[in-house]
Amino acid sequence: MLCQVEIEFSILMDQCVNKFFENTTKKTHYIASHGHTVFHQPEKGLTKQIGSGSILAAKTGINSICDFRTTDVALGGQGAPLVPIGDKLLFSEYDGCLNLGGISNISKQINNISIAYDISLCNIPLNFLAEQSGFKYDNEGALAKKGKVNSELLLALNKPDYFLKSDAKSIGFELFTEYYKPLLECSTITNIDKLRTMCEHIATQIAQNLKGLNKVLVTGGGAKNSYLLELIKEKTDTQIIIPDEQLIDFKEALIFAFLGYLRVHEYNNCMKSVTGASKNSCGGAIFIK
Repeated sequence: MLCQVEIEFSILMDQCVNKFFENTTKKTHYIASHGHTVFHQPEKGLTKQIGSGSILAAKTGINSICDFRTTDVALGGQGAPLVPIGDKLLFSEYDGCLNLGGISNISKQINNISIAYDISLCNIPLNFLAEQSGFKYDNEGALAKKGKVNSELLLALNKPDYFLKSDAKSIGFELFTEYYKPLLECSTITNIDKLRTMCEHIATQIAQNLKGLNKVLVTGGGAKNSYLLELIKEKTDTQIIIPDEQLIDFKEALIFAFLGYLRVHEYNNCMKSVTGASKNSCGGAIFIK
């Protein structure tokens, strides 16, 4: 079943790539594809991103790079996050880069050493709750803004031992399905109050991880959630920088292209200080058209 899903997903990727190239005449040397993470349990040596590089290369006629995580996991690392090398080399004017995607994560420089990790779930539970109210997502946090914080639920949201870990760490979708989703479904408070409480949880965890940073670049879909940003700003003295919409939407894609460039030229693109691996590595499998 999973193999069939991967084939179908890879064909969809091919269609999207070819559609993109309808609007450009520039020569493309490589495609760098993250794929879609379906399993991520690095403590068991397990990580799986579907999206076949062989299908992508064969159908687009462009050499393709994928499978960026597994080498680092084989070296004892988390295999995540992957973007800090790009944050360090492409966005060095900031003390840190905060991504508000399905999961919130941060990369920062401590004594000239790159440190990065997942902070908490972010848009995954927010979108789940918005869908319960009949929306694809909570536009600018308008629904959450109407709610009230529930102290009992907030305490439970902040409970996982994950938040106490200080070493390299990453979050998989399993944290949502196994803990947060059942917790939210069992709560008897209104859905609006659940959204408000979840925003409070996310903002609290993020603010705690901005300590000591003067200026942080914020991107990812959550950067468009003005209410969530308002809560974060209330809880920190760090200057929050929101770039133009293009960088908000495509910063991660830009960095993955950079990761592909590093892989092709055999430069390290995954840092042990970020993932906890035994050494830096050059990850990614290259498929020739």
